[in-house]
Amino acid sequence: MSTAFDPIDLAGTRLANRIAMAPMTRSRAFGPGASPTPAMAKYYAQRASAGLIVTEGTQPSAVGQGYPSTPGLHTDEQIAAWRPVTDAVHAAGGVIFAQLMHTGRIGHPSLLPDGLTPVGPSPVAAEGQVFTLDGMQDFVTPKELTEAEIDETIRDFAQAARNAIDAGFDGVEVHGANGYLLHQFLSTNANRRTDRWGQSIEGRIGFPLAVVRAVADAIGADRVGLRISPANPLNDIVEDGFRDTYAALVDVIEPIGLAYLHVMELGETADRELTLDLRKRFSGTFILNPSTPDAVTHLDELALVEDGTADMIAYGALFLANPDLPARLAAGGPFNTPDRATFYGGDENGYTDYPTLNG
Repeated sequence: MSTAFDPIDLAGTRLANRIAMAPMTRSRAFGPGASPTPAMAKYYAQRASAGLIVTEGTQPSAVGQGYPSTPGLHTDEQIAAWRPVTDAVHAAGGVIFAQLMHTGRIGHPSLLPDGLTPVGPSPVAAEGQVFTLDGMQDFVTPKELTEAEIDETIRDFAQAARNAIDAGFDGVEVHGANGYLLHQFLSTNANRRTDRWGQSIEGRIGFPLAVVRAVADAIGADRVGLRISPANPLNDIVEDGFRDTYAALVDVIEPIGLAYLHVMELGETADRELTLDLRKRFSGTFILNPSTPDAVTHLDELALVEDGTADMIAYGALFLANPDLPARLAAGGPFNTPDRATFYGGDENGYTDYPTLNG
C-alpha cells in the first residue's frame, strides 16, 4: 500500500512525495508586462517540498488574461522573468509545472491591451461580475472565435508550452476546469456552436483535445498534465450530460500518454462515482483535488492515496498558508490558517510570510 509520503514516478520524473501544490491565482505578477517578480520566486521556492508544484494560472496569450496582475508565458520578457522562479524551486529540490490558463469569456476589456475583448466558443455572456482595476464589472459578451482564431489559440497554447520549457519548467498543466476557455467549449450553455466544435459531445470535446494534442506534440506528452472539474458550475457553467462528456474526453486523451490527469471536485457537484470511473479510464498518474465540506483539503484526505482513489492529492489553501505542508501533514499539524483577505494582490503579507514549523 502506498502512502502520500512515498515517492512516485511521474512519467519519468521522480517526485519526492504524492502531495501536490494546487494552482492558485495570487494576482501578484507586478513585473513589467505581466511578468513574475522576485517575491514569486521566494513564494514558490518556500513550497518546494511538494512532490509537484503547479503554478497559478498563466495566460498563453494576451487575450487569455482574465484578472489583474496574473502572469503570462507569451513574451520573451515573461520567459526571462520566470527563470529565477524555476531556478529557485529546483535549487530547493522541487519540481514545478506551469499551468496554462486561457480565461476565455471570463474577463473584461479593461484588463486587455490594444482594444482586445474576451473571446469564447459562442457570443454568450457569463452571468456575474469580474474584479478589475476599476472595481467589479459585469462580464461582457465575448467575441465568438472563428475557425482561424481557434487554430491560432491552439498554436498559442503550444507555443506557451515551449516557452515554459525555455523558462525552466519541468512541464505544463493545461487548465480545462473552473469555467475557463476549455471548460466553456465542454459546456452546454457557453458553447452553442453548430460547427464541428459544438453540437455534440464529440464536437464539444474537440477543442480541449486539440489543445492537449498540440501541447503534447510541442514538448512531449510526458511533460503535460490536464486539469478538469466535471459538473463544476463556477463562472456560470452548465454541463448537461457531464458524465458522458468526461468519459468521452478521458477516453480520447488516454492514448496521448499524458503525465497526469488532475481532477478537481467541488462541493455539492462532486461526483465521486465519476471520479473513480475516470481513474479507471486513465493510465497515467491521477491527481485529485477532493471535495471537502469546508472547501479546504485536510489531513484526512491523505487516505485517498492509501485506498487507491488517487495517486496524488492536491492541496490549495492549506499549501498557501503552510509552506512546509508535507512536513506538517507528516507530523499531524499544527497548521497555519489561510488569510483569505490576502489571497489576491497585495504585498508579501499573506504571501511569503507564513511561518514554517521551524519558525
